[in-house]
Amino acid sequence: MSKELRIALDAMGGDNAPGEIVKGAVTAVNRRSDVKVILVGDEAKIQAELEGQQYNKEQITLIHTTEEITFHDAPVAAVRKKKDSSLVVALNLVKEGKADAVISAGSSGAILAGGLFVVGRGKGIERAPLGCLLPTSMGVIMLIDCGANVDAKPSQLVQFAKMGSLYMKHVLNIPIPRVALVNIGIEEEKGNALTKEVYSLLKECKDINFTGNIEARDIPEGTADVVVCDAFVGNVILKLYEGLARTLMKEIKAGMMRTTISKIGALLIKDSLKSVLKRFDATEYGGAPLLGLNGLVVKCHGNASYKEISNAIAQCVTFAEQDINTKIQEMFAGDQNEQ
Repeated sequence: MSKELRIALDAMGGDNAPGEIVKGAVTAVNRRSDVKVILVGDEAKIQAELEGQQYNKEQITLIHTTEEITFHDAPVAAVRKKKDSSLVVALNLVKEGKADAVISAGSSGAILAGGLFVVGRGKGIERAPLGCLLPTSMGVIMLIDCGANVDAKPSQLVQFAKMGSLYMKHVLNIPIPRVALVNIGIEEEKGNALTKEVYSLLKECKDINFTGNIEARDIPEGTADVVVCDAFVGNVILKLYEGLARTLMKEIKAGMMRTTISKIGALLIKDSLKSVLKRFDATEYGGAPLLGLNGLVVKCHGNASYKEISNAIAQCVTFAEQDINTKIQEMFAGDQNEQ
């Protein structure tokens, strides 16, 4: 990178804060010398976690805050009232140009509300979608929207498709991303009023590679690179995806430990199994970016480990290097000119 990237990290957000958040920051700066992390939160608690850690002191700075937004707070009210919370202060750093990105594992609702009210939507963007990266048998895909807009309009889903396609092209290096619409069947006439109208609009889009409808069962096969839906459908898919993966892992481990023979078999396939599991570990790909804002906001899982935080920081580096926000705004400025 030509300049140092500044990441504002909500050190108090998430189930494992501040320990795993701080550890993730240290891991990230030890990997890259061109990243500066601003840890935002309770200074005493953060300093306690930094004690004994080896890192370049110039790469991690602290901003003390006196408030926290919890998972029990009403998101919009919390963002408006808790001005000195770690999340709101971190978001304001991006708004004021003092940080290039903000990462939080805190309340999803508060992050979405804060992204909208503090950072703000880019020009021409109707809604800002949350795009999560999911592992499949063919690689990683983007599910968009997976949690921000439960009542999206057809024109907004078209924008989501374009933003997702642009992200996968420039961040994941997929030359011509395949874009598919979640539906209850692959036929064009299937679905409700929303999906039928979105299908017809996407079919006319010349700047994306729309491949048609996709059924939920085909998503893990990786038959598309960008999977488009409203946030209600997307969040159900995401939670089922995560829950099924967790259950399968638990059952596989239990099965391997059941008998002496199964334990021997587990030892024989240990390395291969680790490789497969790593490929299907969503935390390897960082967090979910909230696209279409005036700055980069990334949401990590509430129970994010240091590894997910560190990978989210690396994700922000690629996002900044490719100047995704500018590309998104240019894309929709072009659409407006055509109209």
